[in-house]
Amino acid sequence: MRIDSHLHVFARPSAEFPREVTASMPAEREAPVEDLLAHMADHAIDKAVLVQTGGTSLAHHAYLQHCLRTYPDRFLGIGLIPPDAPAPADHMDRLAEDGSIIGFRLRSLGDLSRPIWEHAARKDYVLWLYLRATSAPLVPQFLTDFPQVRVVINHLMVCPREDRFTWDAKGRPQIDVEMPPPTGFLGPAPDSSNVCVHLSGQYAMSKAAYPYPDLAAWHRSLLSAFGAERLLWASDFPWIVADPGYGECVEVLDHLLPDLSRDQRQLIMGETARRFLGFS
Repeated sequence: MRIDSHLHVFARPSAEFPREVTASMPAEREAPVEDLLAHMADHAIDKAVLVQTGGTSLAHHAYLQHCLRTYPDRFLGIGLIPPDAPAPADHMDRLAEDGSIIGFRLRSLGDLSRPIWEHAARKDYVLWLYLRATSAPLVPQFLTDFPQVRVVINHLMVCPREDRFTWDAKGRPQIDVEMPPPTGFLGPAPDSSNVCVHLSGQYAMSKAAYPYPDLAAWHRSLLSAFGAERLLWASDFPWIVADPGYGECVEVLDHLLPDLSRDQRQLIMGETARRFLGFS
């Protein structure tokens, strides 16, 4: 089974599918699930993880939930939690009640996020971490305090500073970050069998053209630290459709980790996600 373990779909804003409108996601921009399915079919990708974008409220999740209901055998979902949610546990449970949303993405750690971790531990929700630099030093403590929580660290373990984000003319996020990234938690993280890392987002962080040779050494470091059984490939659709292309993302590890064994490649390209996230 081949699984794209992190991507986004969204509709144009409407009464049926409300979402936030931003400079990077203007009202006329859309990434419909049907386009995703076409790319998946072209490149033999069986299933995928849809990560909410376009707002954190329950209403903003309408398109994500529509896709999960329409294609229950193809997708699992990751939701978002409002940063000022008075009852995050209730918000989490309402989104996850039918079982298709299996976890929640966080951008920060601290005292306000501790109830989220506590509830994730109670309900076996996955926490999807795309943390900013200020939160990186807190990761070891949270992993120690909540060893039972399944954690997926997004996009090569990069925890960028807020002022390092831009968007290019192709509508793609760009992150100015040094490599290897100063994450500060590469040592403690591999001690937990409940932590996986995404091999994704190369297009946003590389200073070279595809296949991003300047990131090869960091990919080898992640493979050495975590092993293939705790690495997840992902495309980060739709940001990659124009450049480098969905098919190129599917093949990027052929260039960055050319010495992978057949078994290692199968793990990273889907078997780890199937086991860790509970795909059937």
